[in-house]
Amino acid sequence: MAKETKKIKKVVAKPEKKDTKKVAKKTAVKAAAKTVKKPVVKEAKAVKEVKVVKEEKKVEKKTAKKPRKPSQKDSGSIDFQIKNFTDKIESLSKHLKIHSHDFDSRRGLLIMVGKRRRLLNYLKKAEPEKYLKVIADLKLKR
Repeated sequence: MAKETKKIKKVVAKPEKKDTKKVAKKTAVKAAAKTVKKPVVKEAKAVKEVKVVKEEKKVEKKTAKKPRKPSQKDSGSIDFQIKNFTDKIESLSKHLKIHSHDFDSRRGLLIMVGKRRRLLNYLKKAEPEKYLKVIADLKLKR
């Protein structure tokens, strides 16, 4: 068996050198911060006012969308699902008119259109009167 030798590294502490340029910069920044405090407060108030305006716009956007609310009993009914898909499809198509290169959303839109189409086909076979009513309500099949 070979003998193992341990190597010990000696760490020598080096004295720290103070950089006079850094110290001068720090003192200059502190002095500038003391003189600029009053205008910063005024800018902060202006920023708060802008945030309030942005929040008001968001509220307007939220109230513009009115999602369909089913009764507690029919949330899974076929006609409700078709109506829900139609709302989502309309909102996504508006989004894609603005953002034409959003391919992930485009894929989601195509998937939703396919699901709605399959539900409509099922409804047409199972309950033809209900199918005609849903199509008339949603203004599909132009």
